[in-house]
Amino acid sequence: MNPVWIVIIAIVVAPFIGGLLAGIDRKVTARLQGRYGPPLLQPFYDFFKLLGKSKIATSRTQYVWIISYLVFMVTCLVFLVLQLDLLLLVFLLGFAGVSFALAGFSTKSPYSHFGANRELLQILSYEPILLLAALGVYAQVGSFNISEIFKQQTPLLTSLWPIFIALLVVLTIKMRKSPFDIATSHHGHQELVKGIMTEISGPYYALVTLTEWYELVLVLGIISLFWANPLWVGILIAFAAFILELFVDNINARMTGGWMVRFCWAIAIVFCVLNILYLYFINMKGVL
Repeated sequence: MNPVWIVIIAIVVAPFIGGLLAGIDRKVTARLQGRYGPPLLQPFYDFFKLLGKSKIATSRTQYVWIISYLVFMVTCLVFLVLQLDLLLLVFLLGFAGVSFALAGFSTKSPYSHFGANRELLQILSYEPILLLAALGVYAQVGSFNISEIFKQQTPLLTSLWPIFIALLVVLTIKMRKSPFDIATSHHGHQELVKGIMTEISGPYYALVTLTEWYELVLVLGIISLFWANPLWVGILIAFAAFILELFVDNINARMTGGWMVRFCWAIAIVFCVLNILYLYFINMKGVL
């Protein structure tokens, strides 16, 4: 298929998948809490309702950073579906997170600033894990190109399972689930009110929601690469990881930002480093 059509289909379909996953998230969470829950399509109803609200921006630069957040995330998705450079994708994902944090800093609300600071803490926590994951893929495949992963007969999960576990921690952060729901504070009764989202409303909130749907599909797509041949198995694994995160969210309380950084660096990064060292020694034995 023509790459242009692949990109167009991915950009159009990804938000629908993300919105459906958000609906499943709400439904499963409600059932785990003993509630019936909203309709499966409720995220779409909320999205279009937000688009119909008045356009109110607390600063001129807020809209620019929100658009940048969306553009960087869509670009990451394009890199994934076109099977381009994984390392560059990780860098672009970091730029997307920084753009979202700058949207929070562009307002005068202290709650928004607290949330933006914690968003930077989240980037500090997960970005090294993603970088090490890309290095682990390079150590196993011999290239940063995602297309090379699909040429492997043996799934990455068999040799990179410690990195896979570390990526599950990243998924928890990117889905903004407990114990790492520290930047947006999805539960309104918490001390951050709505964190970085405090001064974002109406169509601007809709754009952030749209970007989060793209982000969810992107991260699950990265996880599915660990069983890329056949890909449908990797998709099932990614969906299982998504359901697992919903259970993790409902059995954990939200922790502090410092605890999140220590946990990611002391456990997830250590898993990645040990996995890369193991692959290095295996390759050295093969050469000798």
